[in-house]
Amino acid sequence: MKITPSLMARRLRQHHGIEHATVTLLSRRLPGTFIAARSDLQGFIVYGNVDALTLRAAVEEALVRLQQGERQLAVHPNCGTNLVVSGLLSGSAAWLLSSGRKRPWWDRLPGAILGATLALMLAPPIARWAQENITTSPEIADLRIGNVVKLDRGPITQHRVVIA
Repeated sequence: MKITPSLMARRLRQHHGIEHATVTLLSRRLPGTFIAARSDLQGFIVYGNVDALTLRAAVEEALVRLQQGERQLAVHPNCGTNLVVSGLLSGSAAWLLSSGRKRPWWDRLPGAILGATLALMLAPPIARWAQENITTSPEIADLRIGNVVKLDRGPITQHRVVIA
């Protein structure tokens, strides 16, 4: 199979969706435990105090539940997409409403604050839409778990989840 940019984007979105579902399930099983993750073209890396067996069980359950149609598991409230969308919208709004170099900065500041605040209020549904349509995919019928390997690096426990 030839690896095209569209296939790479599709795989990354799928891995990101499985990552979100896995983190959601781990957070339910291990409340109060720090868990973060980052997707890539091989699968994803999970950061946090989680043993490999617990992680593998969560990944397997996430895969099955996504394949059974639980699409909402592919969207996570703490996703970096939310931060990017919020930052982009609030920064853009602040910049647009503070333009007009003929006025002193203190005259432009209230508009910038108002614009950034309104943008942050609009950001959550836009970020959710971005996750659902751009950065994740629950369509994973053709995927399976390859391996879960503990990585020996850094002060935080890390596991590589390989998806085939």
